[in-house]
Amino acid sequence: MSAAGVVVVGGGQAGFSVVQSLRGAGYEGPVTVFADEPRLPYQRPPLSKKAHTEPDDLGIGLVPESFYRERDIDLRLGECVAAVDTAARTVTTASGERVPYEQLVLATGARNRPLPVPGAELDGVHSLRSPDDALAIGRTLTTARDVVVVGGGFIGLELARVALAHGARVTVVELAERLLSRAVSPRLQDRLRERHERDGVRIHTGTAVERIEGRGGRVHRVVTSQGPLRADLVVYGIGAVPREELAREAGLAVADGVIVDEQLRSVSDPRISAVGDCARHPHPHADGLVRLESVQNAIDQGALVGRRIAEGATVPYQSLPWFWSDQGPVKLQIAGLRASTDEVRVVAGDIPERVAAYAFRDERLVAVETLNWPAEHLAARRLLQQDVPVSPADLSATTLGALARARRTKEVRA
Repeated sequence: MSAAGVVVVGGGQAGFSVVQSLRGAGYEGPVTVFADEPRLPYQRPPLSKKAHTEPDDLGIGLVPESFYRERDIDLRLGECVAAVDTAARTVTTASGERVPYEQLVLATGARNRPLPVPGAELDGVHSLRSPDDALAIGRTLTTARDVVVVGGGFIGLELARVALAHGARVTVVELAERLLSRAVSPRLQDRLRERHERDGVRIHTGTAVERIEGRGGRVHRVVTSQGPLRADLVVYGIGAVPREELAREAGLAVADGVIVDEQLRSVSDPRISAVGDCARHPHPHADGLVRLESVQNAIDQGALVGRRIAEGATVPYQSLPWFWSDQGPVKLQIAGLRASTDEVRVVAGDIPERVAAYAFRDERLVAVETLNWPAEHLAARRLLQQDVPVSPADLSATTLGALARARRTKEVRA
């Protein structure tokens, strides 16, 4: 059996961030990464935003293979971990190999929620998780004329705009009464819907998919609660569930993710950490435990755990959550975490396509959503991360960008 060191289960953005931080912080012990997929770790966001229009050159790799070799990182591509023995501090692979660890990091990510309707297995029905999925969708888009997107979340709307750019007739079917119902405030949801419909995307909210019908084994139409829709391509994105089975079977606490403390250590075993989409953790911007699915979260959590293991740092995870979604000509950006009970004020920018929604809790700014207003988003991230108090009165006649500039000028003069 090899010497014990750090074992990372998961070859995505979070797992990569862990090992990059470990070696960057001077950790010299053994580092082993188990990645389910046979390809080098890669970025997922481009898969829904542009990979379909660039099927021959995805350009999504994080780093070349030499990065791992030069840093003495044992990258096990296409190898799954089947079990964790917390008492012996070992992981066992699907092939039966036992690998010891001093510290174990679970970066297992999430899997797509399956579409639970008859006909979901037909040719031409796709979900999107891997580059192979993206390439399959991209190939079909070259000839598809009628595209049905099931799910009106970030992935669904991004895919809808990609299909529209290919010249297809596109229909989005969403079970909830609004698009992005859990992620974006209602008035901004309305703005997004108006823009997508104006550009030609048909949207049916409050609509259930009942079954998918085919001809000769290939999708032909989608039957919904509002009637049938013709389709020669169906793409669905109806959420993701954390890959927590390994942790559960090892006896760790799980509840829609691996439960960790403020330093991202399992509450059941301090030698085990969880990062990225599979981790449920406390956060100063959230009410209770939260699980965040974003690149920023994966990178920042991985970096914190890597430094903690390498340096013994005990800094809690407090990075400001932020997100983005490119939906054709619309760039949606979010900073902070909004609660359903927060007061939201929507303000138009200096041009019609720029809009910001400011969320206040107890008269204090806690989150900002913007459409096509990157400067306001960046100002929001800066002020929220620095915990600068901003009230509704502060924004009655100005923007966050102006407030941030005034604050910097005052600091320079001081």
